[in-house]
Amino acid sequence: MSILEIISGALLIFCGIIIILLVVAQEPKGGMDAITGSNPFANIQSRSVDAGAAKMTKYAGIAFFVLAVAVSAINILA
Repeated sequence: MSILEIISGALLIFCGIIIILLVVAQEPKGGMDAITGSNPFANIQSRSVDAGAAKMTKYAGIAFFVLAVAVSAINILA
């Protein structure tokens, strides 16, 4: 196993952990607010944080996909 394979595999694992943490940190977008009785106007700042987390999740997903293809290409070429 070469050093490039180890580094790319570690980056892939790190990226996967980041995706998991970002998804868990986001607020659910389901319709449970009406049942629980929460105020839709109470968390205006939270919405902007969720929008930022959603954007970061998208970029982390793209990075994960690119890294997965790169790791696969490295393993095929090695």
